[in-house]
Amino acid sequence: MNKAILIGRLTKDPELRTTSSGRNVCQFAVAVNRTYTSANGEREADFINCVVWDKQAENLAKYQKKGNQIAVEGRIQTRNYDDKDGKKVYVTEILASNISFLDAKGTNAGGNALSNLPEPPMSEERDNTPAETVSVDTDPFEAFGDSIEISDNDLPF
Repeated sequence: MNKAILIGRLTKDPELRTTSSGRNVCQFAVAVNRTYTSANGEREADFINCVVWDKQAENLAKYQKKGNQIAVEGRIQTRNYDDKDGKKVYVTEILASNISFLDAKGTNAGGNALSNLPEPPMSEERDNTPAETVSVDTDPFEAFGDSIEISDNDLPF
């Protein structure tokens, strides 16, 4: 099984590219905090390279910016190629199958989403009558007697 799940922050604004065959692709990196601190007491992070294709690539580039928190689900992929000098380069990255945006809509890099929201419109036609209430001074199950018989077939589980 090859499955990776990451939660972290984008290290730069995602850039959308289109391949010669017309597919959208977005390469990006996610900074994932480690669960422990270093000897200096500082929290370190790993910078994980990721790739996403097609509609999710479009959405990532359109709606996310550097510093936004995202969750990436995918698989670890390794590949290699020869660079300009003929030297073999090995790449390990996450091929994303699902990306979730974790920051509240309207925030960027941990900003306060509530300060960006407009005030709700006030309605002139507001009904100020209280909701109907039911008195529970008496036992609503009084008519059933001392016990209630329930068949196992009546239970939803």
